[in-house]
Amino acid sequence: MKIQDIIFLLIFIFMLYRRRYEWIAMAGLVCIIVAIPFFSFWIFFTGQRLTYYAFFFLLLACLLFLFKKR
Repeated sequence: MKIQDIIFLLIFIFMLYRRRYEWIAMAGLVCIIVAIPFFSFWIFFTGQRLTYYAFFFLLLACLLFLFKKR
């Protein structure tokens, strides 16, 4: 487990605790935006990890949005 994974888990747990789907969706979009330069500079491992993080953030945001609106 790398330091970026630990940071992701800490942020993910904090966002899960706060339950603000707007912030979580923004974190997912930021991960995608930050991943683009990594792919263009051929740093695939970090870019791939950031897209995984974006997927989990956006999935969590969608689930919280669905459960909060009910």
